[in-house]
Amino acid sequence: MEFFNEAKVVQFKNHLNKYLVADEDEETVRQSGNGGASKKARWTVELVEGNPHVIRLKGCHGKYLTAADVLFLLGITGKKVLQTVPATKKDISVEWEPIKERYKVKLRTK
Repeated sequence: MEFFNEAKVVQFKNHLNKYLVADEDEETVRQSGNGGASKKARWTVELVEGNPHVIRLKGCHGKYLTAADVLFLLGITGKKVLQTVPATKKDISVEWEPIKERYKVKLRTK
């Protein structure tokens, strides 16, 4: 979590050097190999009040990175993520717990 305590804006790059990008349709999220310089690859970090181990990530369209209850790819453990506006301030689908693994960070949601 110490990665995000002082962070205002972050970018996520995977092991294939692709960035997590908020798509222009303001709903989907995708990976882009040339997204590093784009504002679409920047996510504003919001700390969750009352829970120091959880963050929210707001994209360039003003919507939050949200865990969907749909598998991303068949046979893969990850779930699909979208950009959404939470229904309430306490919507946990937009809350992420960063987990440090060596030099990487994984994001987990409930």
